[in-house]
Amino acid sequence: MKISEVRLVRLHGVFDDPGPRSVERQVGALDLYPEFREQAAPARGDAEPRPITAIYVQIATDEGLTGTWGPLMADQAFQIGAHLRRHLLGRDPIASERIWDVLSRQDRHARKGYMMMAISAVDLALWDIRGKAASLPVYRLLGGPTRDAVPAYASCLGYSLDLDAVRRQAVAFKEEGYGAQKWFFRYGPGHGRAALEKNMALVRTLREAVGDDVDLMFDAWLGWDVPFSIEMGRRMAPFSPRWLEEPVPPDRIDAYAEIRRQAGIPIAGGEHEYTRWGFKTLLDAEAIDVVQADPDWTGGLSEMVKICALASAYGKQVIPHGHSVLPALHLIAAQSAEVCPLLEYLILHNAQKQWFHKNKYVPENGMMRLPEGPGLGLEIDPARVTQREELHWE
Repeated sequence: MKISEVRLVRLHGVFDDPGPRSVERQVGALDLYPEFREQAAPARGDAEPRPITAIYVQIATDEGLTGTWGPLMADQAFQIGAHLRRHLLGRDPIASERIWDVLSRQDRHARKGYMMMAISAVDLALWDIRGKAASLPVYRLLGGPTRDAVPAYASCLGYSLDLDAVRRQAVAFKEEGYGAQKWFFRYGPGHGRAALEKNMALVRTLREAVGDDVDLMFDAWLGWDVPFSIEMGRRMAPFSPRWLEEPVPPDRIDAYAEIRRQAGIPIAGGEHEYTRWGFKTLLDAEAIDVVQADPDWTGGLSEMVKICALASAYGKQVIPHGHSVLPALHLIAAQSAEVCPLLEYLILHNAQKQWFHKNKYVPENGMMRLPEGPGLGLEIDPARVTQREELHWE
């Protein structure tokens, strides 16, 4: 079997999901500057229909099998079309380790950033082919399943941070069966000393709402500095957070380690790290307690398996960043629950990410069912597509 074609397609449709929309944004690195930290969340409007587009990579073979992955960022699609495609045509799609190695070596800048994210997308499409060739879901090829369903945590990006609304929503998620919730801080050092108390009001409200039997996690999305993170960690500690996520920008590994030593709570990170070598640096520095590698970005499933093996040798858990559902679900379903205990589910964002898909994956009673069909389980629903265009780069 050989790769005969690599297509990049942009699908157009109408997003008319009646569910709630994102109304709040999180703190971020640009909040250092006042014109950014005062910006409101992007307007999403009510549940009115609006145009939606998504880009997918489709890798076809001469035996009629096609591997599909997406949605992709436009920069990922460009890297595949302009740089990676020529290294794929005519190759054996089952020999994905060789392909990964070639793609990671073909450009000295492939080690991180958009090119590695593009390699990740190619790798996922190749795993889709492997599963289809074997007539098995990918988690079976990875050694699973290790369980019948995977526990998911409610990732609450975009929900209102009005404290009454927070209280109601947190209780609702608990009643829906989620045993853990992650909320996103809105305030950082640029907001002055008042930011500490505003953030702590969120922490207190959530713990009072859900009691002690629900795990609470908090994300600062690169928006803090070391002193602020340490003080927030010490204030949060009596409320037993499961972790504080990405308090500072990802390359400041010594800062992560200092925060971890002094804040008194577990630190999570790695959403913006790449490959096993990046995570070895984090682990050797004792910078994080929870590894949050993203299979869509860090090198695909081929690399995630290696990251899991590395993390287990350091006694750390891997809880993948939830950019999308399926790759992380297949990975977790094939790993020990000691290594990969949880799936992140972005409540307000996955309806859009799965809009063009026939099979939607949504937790039920806090648990995510496993795909049953061959490959990754991603199939485009033609009824959702109003226009299809193929993208080309010279």
